[in-house]
Amino acid sequence: MTTILHIDSSVRAIDNDNPAHNSLSKNIAKTFLDSWRESNQIDEYIYRDVGVNPPHFISQDWIGAVFTPSDKRSAAQHQQLQLSDTLIDELTRADIILMSTPMYNYGMPAQLKAWFDQIIRINKTFDFDLARGDQPLRPLLSGKTLVLITSCGEFGFNKGEVNEAHSHLTPHIQTLSKYLGVQVMFEIASEYQEFNDKRHQDSVAKAHHDAAKLAKTLSTQRQEIQHASAV
Repeated sequence: MTTILHIDSSVRAIDNDNPAHNSLSKNIAKTFLDSWRESNQIDEYIYRDVGVNPPHFISQDWIGAVFTPSDKRSAAQHQQLQLSDTLIDELTRADIILMSTPMYNYGMPAQLKAWFDQIIRINKTFDFDLARGDQPLRPLLSGKTLVLITSCGEFGFNKGEVNEAHSHLTPHIQTLSKYLGVQVMFEIASEYQEFNDKRHQDSVAKAHHDAAKLAKTLSTQRQEIQHASAV
C-alpha cells in the first residue's frame, strides 16, 4: 500500500490561458506523479492546493484549544481544531509527501506556512518533556519520504553558492520536516525564472527529468518493499 500526500502551494494555476503564467512547481510535481503512475499504482492519493485554498492562520483561540486537554475542550474548541485534525490525519496516513512550492521573498509562501502551523501540534506530531534537557521536543511520526519541488526566480541557493545566505525556503522546510515524520528528503529545484534565458529553460527541463527519474526510483523501491512484505 502506498499513500501519497500531495501539497501544492503556488498561487498560480497549473494551466492558464497565458502559458507564461503556469506554475512551474505544480507542473514539475505533476511530472513526478505521472511518472510514478506509469511505474506503480498509488493506493491512496490525497491532494491539497494550499496556494489556491489556504488553511486559515492559527489564532489565540486556536492556541487555547490546542493546550486544553481533549476531554475538557468545548464544542467551539473542537470546531476550532477540526481542520488541523483533518490535516494531521492526512499526514499520518501518508508514506510519500510530495510538496511543491515557489520561493516568495526568499522563503515559503504564507499559505504553506499556515499548513505547517496547523499540523505541527503538541501531542499530535510532537511531544514536549523538560526531562530531555535543552531539546525537549520529540517528533511522534516517522518513516516518511519528502519530495520537495521548488522554483526560484534567482539561482545559486545551495551550500557554497552565490545566494546561499538568502535561502530561507528549503532550510526552513528541512527543519520542520522532522515533525512531519520525514526520514528521507529529496529536493528538485528549477531556477533562473526571472532571467528567462537558456539557463532557466535548461533548469526547468532538468527538473522535469529529475522528477520523472526520482518517481520511477521511489516507486520501484516501494514495489520491492511491498513484494518482500508479501513473501
